[in-house]
Amino acid sequence: MLNPDGVYLGNYRCSLMGFDLNRHWANPSPWAHPTLHGVKELIIDMYNNPKINLEFYIDIHAHSTMMNGFMYGNIFEDEERFQRQAVFPKLLCQNAEDFSYSSTSFNRDAVKAGTGRRFLGGLLNDTSYCYTLEVSFYSYILAGAAAAVPYTEEAYMKLGRNVARTFLDYYRLNSLVEGPLAPTPKTRKDNVPHYKCPAQRGPGNSHAAGTPDRRSQAHAKDPSDCKH
Repeated sequence: MLNPDGVYLGNYRCSLMGFDLNRHWANPSPWAHPTLHGVKELIIDMYNNPKINLEFYIDIHAHSTMMNGFMYGNIFEDEERFQRQAVFPKLLCQNAEDFSYSSTSFNRDAVKAGTGRRFLGGLLNDTSYCYTLEVSFYSYILAGAAAAVPYTEEAYMKLGRNVARTFLDYYRLNSLVEGPLAPTPKTRKDNVPHYKCPAQRGPGNSHAAGTPDRRSQAHAKDPSDCKH
């Protein structure tokens, strides 16, 4: 949570001082933007540490006009890097029925230059992937459904668990999950079972910080297969 004071006052976008914090990543002030300044310094320290392989940066935002969950990614001149960047949202599309790959976009608009996703995408090397995960304030539409389903706290939590499951797919560690997750709850009355992970970790867990096998791209369906 990088905007605790603003959220406390009821602002979902601006800080206590009126700053849109996701536009000041290029040069955050330790006085005016202390949370950005601290996190940026931490990320740079991790990036410069030879013992750490920093592979993902994902900031999570709510969207006030669009439905479903979707992602923003970056555009790169290197075609291979651009294609590799699409793997994670494609995998997430398979795991989360409320995530829309068709609404996911990759851009480098000038107005977004000060966002964490854009700034870090230009700072980190080509083995790092930077995304913004946007999720609707309001509702989502399931494939084949005519009406929108209001988001609930349980549905938001379910999407979070599906993001975690997508990392298991990405790093080929699916065996750590005992069974499939329940469908996205449609009402507040639906009960969501606790996410269970076996206490005994498999040998594949040691690879979580390494570079993934590029064959993991084979798991990604064509975006047209994800009809949201």
